[in-house]
Amino acid sequence: MSDWNGEAIIANTICKGPEVAHQSNLGKYRVSRWRQFVGSYSLPALPAPMFVVHLSGKRDVRFWDRDGWSEATSFPGAATIVPADTQTRWLVDGELDVLTFSLNEPVPSGQRNAFGKMRFAYSDPLGSALAEQILSEFYNDERDEHSAYLEHLMSMLSMHVSSGRSSAGKAAYPTSGISSSRIHTVINAINDDPAKRHSLCDLADLVDLTESHLSRTFAQAMGVSLHAYILKARLDRAKRLLCRTDISMQRIAQMSGFSGASQFARAFRQHGGESPTSYRSRVISAAH
Repeated sequence: MSDWNGEAIIANTICKGPEVAHQSNLGKYRVSRWRQFVGSYSLPALPAPMFVVHLSGKRDVRFWDRDGWSEATSFPGAATIVPADTQTRWLVDGELDVLTFSLNEPVPSGQRNAFGKMRFAYSDPLGSALAEQILSEFYNDERDEHSAYLEHLMSMLSMHVSSGRSSAGKAAYPTSGISSSRIHTVINAINDDPAKRHSLCDLADLVDLTESHLSRTFAQAMGVSLHAYILKARLDRAKRLLCRTDISMQRIAQMSGFSGASQFARAFRQHGGESPTSYRSRVISAAH
């Protein structure tokens, strides 16, 4: 699968390649955005399963289900798994706008049941939020500086999709007051300025939710608390500054949202197992 044959099949079918695409550094997975006005089309069998997130464009997309077009329809934010070795037919009649996630390695035997059949237009808040965040990085003018962050997002999506744990049925928590777009808004606010004081109150106001609702649903969707996510965003920024600049630890601490060099060093060692100084020396030495 090293030639990403699944994506070549899609490109040949809709007569257009992906608008943007990114392959992970180690070549394990690839994410692509497809935008094209299409009617109905038949997609030949893919060599491996593919995870798809409906981004925008035409609502009410359908697939051929045995003897007719499906009663269920896809919509922006919905996720679909297209199984391997199965020809599929699709009815769009408008703009197709989706993100695809392709694995370049066999699905582990213990996870194959999750990918053995079509799972169409199901609710997957985490998968959708990760896909949207990855997409925003595609169009980031400072993308080179965020390459490590993009790799991390793709790795998270890979683990999520491969686990087969996305909920295709009733959500395990209330969803009436939150959507993947709100999670995406919170993630963007944090990553755009990790050093800012992101209080729970301010973030809840940003997406028009109560503090308790945001705290609970963010943790459910992302698998970590808001506090933990903010801390990781600050440490990720600090790591980039350590690798690419020679500015002082005190200045890095301030630029990353820590009150001082001592707090920064303590948090860095606690989560990374080494001091910021040791990390900087090790990474610089490895680069040479």
